[in-house]
Amino acid sequence: MIHSSLVKHSSFINGQWLSSEDTFDVINPYNQELVAKLANANVVDTENAVTAAKQALKAWSALSADDRSIILRKWFDLIMANQDELATILTLEQGKPLAEAKGEIAYGASFIEWFAEEGKRVYGDTIQAPSADKRIVVIKQPVGVVAAITPWNFPNAMIARKAAAALAAGCTFVIKPATLTPLSALALAELSIQAGIPPGVFNVVVGNDSKTLGKVLTTHKDVAKFTFTGSTAVGKTLLKQCTSTVKKVSMELGGNAPFIVFDDADIDAAVKSAISSKFRNAGQTCVCTNRILVQESILEEFTNKFVSAVKSLQLGNGLDDNISIGPMITKEATCTVTQLVEDSIKAGAELLTGGNSDLGENFYQPTVLSGVTNTMPIATNEVFGPIAPIISFNTEQQAIDMANDTDYGLAAYFYARDIGRVWRVAEALQFGMVGINDSAISNAAAPFGGIKQSGSGREGSKYGLDDYLEIKYLSMGGI
Repeated sequence: MIHSSLVKHSSFINGQWLSSEDTFDVINPYNQELVAKLANANVVDTENAVTAAKQALKAWSALSADDRSIILRKWFDLIMANQDELATILTLEQGKPLAEAKGEIAYGASFIEWFAEEGKRVYGDTIQAPSADKRIVVIKQPVGVVAAITPWNFPNAMIARKAAAALAAGCTFVIKPATLTPLSALALAELSIQAGIPPGVFNVVVGNDSKTLGKVLTTHKDVAKFTFTGSTAVGKTLLKQCTSTVKKVSMELGGNAPFIVFDDADIDAAVKSAISSKFRNAGQTCVCTNRILVQESILEEFTNKFVSAVKSLQLGNGLDDNISIGPMITKEATCTVTQLVEDSIKAGAELLTGGNSDLGENFYQPTVLSGVTNTMPIATNEVFGPIAPIISFNTEQQAIDMANDTDYGLAAYFYARDIGRVWRVAEALQFGMVGINDSAISNAAAPFGGIKQSGSGREGSKYGLDDYLEIKYLSMGGI
């Protein structure tokens, strides 16, 4: 078990830490050892969190944007001052290498820093009225209480990205983090106290009955906005539940990202970028490369260089030095990717490297498959694991058609140097985000989100406040 002042063991509601005799375990995915025992929240606790957020809303939204900015900036400073400790907590509960965990802490904090400033820039409009005795004004106001459910793969950043925009806009916030990784959320709550965020403004509900607690957040009449990051299947269920009260909803769902390498690409740069995009967090990200599409004329050169780079990746305990890939989140996750690889080989794919691991039940070697077609399950499913299927193509249009042949539309990447091709492909790809000679596409200043069954709404950037604001039109007569 871990001992730290930032490790808390219960839900945080209305500025108080709850207690309960009913508990659940947080397990280290590297060695299956106990990290912490947490009090298990129930329906009443979740309803109380919403009530606390509603009661705190009036005072928080009445603060000036400058006053909220000062508090959020303190929160950012505290997070960065505790970056190493927060990263250790994250690695212990989630498994990713410590360097990646530190990067996630900084990434999540960057949204708090960004929205601390962007919250000051909520602008309205004046509109020309149809008659001289009228005036038309448009103002923006906080939507109200925001509820959120976040995933286990980025247990700090996915919360910070949502909470930063909500609080900056003047909303109050209730978060239900993933049962597998609740400690990062609770650590953020502890730092929120130190930053001076008032009771009820930021609430964390932790419990292992996710369906029941999630239903409270999606159906409660006092929750005005619901935001979710996770799988498309779960997102569809939550979206249906939100219809009962016609909530404002944003969804950041699954992906099936193509990584296209054209024959005019810088192949060495493309290999380096594909490695980073595919194997970050053991391939357990919604925007990681899912399919590598390579033009036939450079297929052999790219494949040889890519396989060589993959073989240099090191698996192990995320807390150890020089580790490239940590464990997968659960044994079940490992079994899923194992089955996908086996099915692909049976369907005609060739295993070039990887395909197993002797480090433990939650580990899977970084794996490369060639001879894959765009219709194999390894290509049509979102693969949450360190598996890289390589698919060949001949023409530019064929690559575009293959890339778009998916229900998902979150992120896509391609490498090319011809300026005409860059514009044609970028405009033709049906994805919310496109990395061109770049796979590190996410940052606080850019709008993160997808189209099709990858969700709706945007997080980060100047557009990120819109999902937490309502537009109000004021018509003034008798002027």
